[in-house]
Amino acid sequence: MFRHAQLESVKAWIGDPAHAALPLHARIHRAVRQLILDGRLDAGRPLPASRVLAASLGVSRDTVEAAYGQLHVEGFIDRRVGSGSFVSERARRGPGRGTAARPGAPEAPRLSRRGGAIFQGGGVRDFLAIRPFAPGVPETRAFPLQTWERLERQVLKEHGPRILQHGPPQGMAPLRRAIADYANLERGARATPERVLVLTSSQQALTLCATVLLDPGDRIFIEDPVYHGARKAFDAAGLACLPVPLDADGMRVDLLRDAAQGARAVFLTPSHQFPTGTTLALDRRLAVIEWARRQRAWIIEDDYDSEFHYAGKPMACVQGLDPYERTIYIGTFTKSLFPGLRIGYMILPPPLVAPMTVARTLLDGHSAPIPQLTLARFIEGGHFGAHVRTMRAVYAERRDVLARLVRQHLSDFVEPRVPAGGMQMPCVFIRDLSEGAVVDAAGRAGIDLLGLTALHAPGRHEAGFLMGFAAYAPNELDAAVRRLAAVLRALS
Repeated sequence: MFRHAQLESVKAWIGDPAHAALPLHARIHRAVRQLILDGRLDAGRPLPASRVLAASLGVSRDTVEAAYGQLHVEGFIDRRVGSGSFVSERARRGPGRGTAARPGAPEAPRLSRRGGAIFQGGGVRDFLAIRPFAPGVPETRAFPLQTWERLERQVLKEHGPRILQHGPPQGMAPLRRAIADYANLERGARATPERVLVLTSSQQALTLCATVLLDPGDRIFIEDPVYHGARKAFDAAGLACLPVPLDADGMRVDLLRDAAQGARAVFLTPSHQFPTGTTLALDRRLAVIEWARRQRAWIIEDDYDSEFHYAGKPMACVQGLDPYERTIYIGTFTKSLFPGLRIGYMILPPPLVAPMTVARTLLDGHSAPIPQLTLARFIEGGHFGAHVRTMRAVYAERRDVLARLVRQHLSDFVEPRVPAGGMQMPCVFIRDLSEGAVVDAAGRAGIDLLGLTALHAPGRHEAGFLMGFAAYAPNELDAAVRRLAAVLRALS
């Protein structure tokens, strides 16, 4: 039989709101199991008859029988016909038996050096709520959902249950063809379907580049400032990041040739440098290609939002200019369509396709087939191009509205750096303000800002913040800028 304290413990477990989602028999089962694991019910100890325990707990006998039955199946109790139920001898050496649980914080796990670096780096933060001025967030309210739904129904009707199975790790062939055709036409790439690897994101592509192409301790040139997701991927892989400063024409590629120490790769965002928005000049594109050829190094080209260029067509990608096959091109549909799609891709030199595909199987196996095939139809049907053209005009207007509002309401605090393309605008402090205090205070006011300091190499930064504008209508931008002006006035 249970002692009074043991019975009260079971009652407390059953009545705990934290366990309310469990059915009653499962709560009784887990409460008794915990008494056994804690050593409060010794091996061989008889349990109350199901009728008696049911009366004590105010439940039906069938409920207690279901709990006892599960305990018996799991080996915690033995049931003997005519004798009753007893704590099993097999539970004698259960974890924690005979020791009282100690209150307080659990012991910190012992992580690997790589795991510790990843955790300390904080990962890459996505902005889950649509709040001004989260950078890199597209406008999703204007997305043609009815068209997407119609195309998805076509995919399901055509493929049936087959589409519910695993997909190939390199990606569905129709989507690889559509990506290759698009990249060749719109980005001047050298792409074939066989060279395309479909992924879940550009971040996954960066992780693959860092781990498949480079060893821990290898050096990689990065832009300064740089996209934080790239630096964190490279740091997590144990690479030595060598920052290279920028000017109005993008990365100072001449410094790669003159560097005292070489590197095995360079990371670039040449269409719209993140976060400055500058475009890498043609002579520097050709120079970095020549540098990679001489050094037998890799160029990692992140072309994350090149669709949104507001002064003419964007310049052809570096990959399309590279005859030596040293460039890995990374693209994504997260910015051009919607973040929840989770489809990115790489265009690879032929010798890298197999190694990258095999490495990808260790991360997540494959991308979901249904959205891949829906996206392929979306591109092939001209819907992708039409949507991009529409949003390009919308974003250009919103960029201009934000620039005007910043000059009107924030000119005492920041200087806007209006970009020729992209989805965010950097603003640099012209007064002595704490970047961290501004970002924190803005967050409390319902405004998301990304500080610039963490994007620069230590000691070589301009304080300020990025203001995303793509996802916010002009009236929303106006209201948010006014709120931000109030925050800055309160801090100055």
